[in-house]
Amino acid sequence: MADPTAVPADQRDPQKRYTPEGFEVPAPSANDVLYEVADGIATITFNRPLVLNAVDWSLTYHFSKAVERAEKDEAARVIIVRGAGRTFCAGGDLQGSKRPEDLEPVSQLDTVLRIWRMPKPVIASVRGHAVGQGIEIAGMCDFTIAAEDAKFGEIQIRHGFPPPMLVTPFLVGLKHAKELMMTGDLFDAEAALRMGFVNRVVPVDQLDEATRTFAARLASLPQTTLALNKLLVNRIHELSGFIDGMRWQDDPVLKELSTATGRDSVAAGRLETLRQQGWDAFKQQRDEHHR
Repeated sequence: MADPTAVPADQRDPQKRYTPEGFEVPAPSANDVLYEVADGIATITFNRPLVLNAVDWSLTYHFSKAVERAEKDEAARVIIVRGAGRTFCAGGDLQGSKRPEDLEPVSQLDTVLRIWRMPKPVIASVRGHAVGQGIEIAGMCDFTIAAEDAKFGEIQIRHGFPPPMLVTPFLVGLKHAKELMMTGDLFDAEAALRMGFVNRVVPVDQLDEATRTFAARLASLPQTTLALNKLLVNRIHELSGFIDGMRWQDDPVLKELSTATGRDSVAAGRLETLRQQGWDAFKQQRDEHHR
């Protein structure tokens, strides 16, 4: 693929979307998530690097199909989830287009629960930012290997949104979970390692190699026992309420409170800034106290 060329502001097509730097954002397509398998390892790649692999309907839909494909693929014993470019996933795409009405709706929660339930091990390979939905996708994978430049955060509270998936409290413990989810602060790879959010931290230029080496170790093990041990560990968490926690929106009290977040004046003001003044002004307002 050729490198994109920045388009001057006065030459941009109002019907198209551009990054703040002036690069045209490709329209949603099946290429938003890539799938390949080699040597028993399937690799699923978020492929929207111009918008830092932000999650829109297209990425959600094609990620679901890729996970389903990997689970059924007899050539794949281990699965890696990664992001193209300089970041893993920057969370929800607040400027994304609407899902076509004739396309079946897909739930990101159902997709990550497929990762949870499938017998095959899944590894998140994280460089750059894994925030919002990005941190939750990484957290739902069985293993997370992070580059030294990785940054994590449940930043959706800054937008006035609740977490779509409630995995963080099961990974980092009560006090850390409250701090992360109630402040929206970012934390680095070493902090993620100390809290138990990631398994290991490696130099940036060694991330791909370290991830594949770890995946190859898993692929070499007796697969039936590997699957059993994954599901045994998961069963302990399910007995402690993991699935109920992930499906928190089924609780009528929490669902009502979640609905009320849409009426929050601070959140509404920030989203209005996004609509009226653009992404840079929105980010400045959103992140004023999180530098």
